[in-house]
Amino acid sequence: MPVVHTIQPWRIALLVLLVGSFVWLGSLHTRMLIGNTLLAPGTLEFSDTLAPEAEQELFRTLSGLAVAGIVGYVITLGGAIAFLFLSPLRMRADGWLLMSSVLFFLFMPVELFTMSIDIRMIRQEFFTTAGNDVFRTLFLERMGALAGVPIIAILCYYTIVVLAIFQPLTQLQSHEA
Repeated sequence: MPVVHTIQPWRIALLVLLVGSFVWLGSLHTRMLIGNTLLAPGTLEFSDTLAPEAEQELFRTLSGLAVAGIVGYVITLGGAIAFLFLSPLRMRADGWLLMSSVLFFLFMPVELFTMSIDIRMIRQEFFTTAGNDVFRTLFLERMGALAGVPIIAILCYYTIVVLAIFQPLTQLQSHEA
C-alpha cells in the first residue's frame, strides 16, 4: 500500500518565509553595493566622476530594487507570522525561535520607516520627471536614516540565520518509557 504524505501548512509558511527573505535581503545588499558606487570612498559625498546620465540610471536601478525589497519584506513578514502560528515549534521550548522572533519584529518599525523613504523614491522615479537633485536628497536621507540603526538591523538579521542553524537554548524533551 503506497504511503501518502501530506504537505504540512507550516512547511509552506517556512518556504514562503525563506523565499521572501532571499528577495528582501538580496535586494537590500544589492542596493548597498550600487549605493556605494554613487558615493566617494569613505564619505557621504557624491562622486564627481559619474556622468549625470549614469547617476540617473543608478537611481532608476535603486528604485526598481526598492520595489523588490518592499515586496520581499511583505512576503517575509507574512511568512514569519504564518510560521509562528502554524509551526509545531514552541517559543517556550525553543529559545532560538523566541530570540529570532524578537530580533525580527523589533526592527519592523525601522524597516517600515526606511521603506517610506524608498516609496518616495519609487514614486519620484516612476510617476514624475524629477531630476537627480531630488534623488540625491532622498538617497542621503535613506543613508542617514535613524543614525545607523538599519545597519544594526542587518547584523541582527544575520544573527537570526545563525540562531536558526545552531538552534541554541532548545530544551531537550525527556522520553519516559
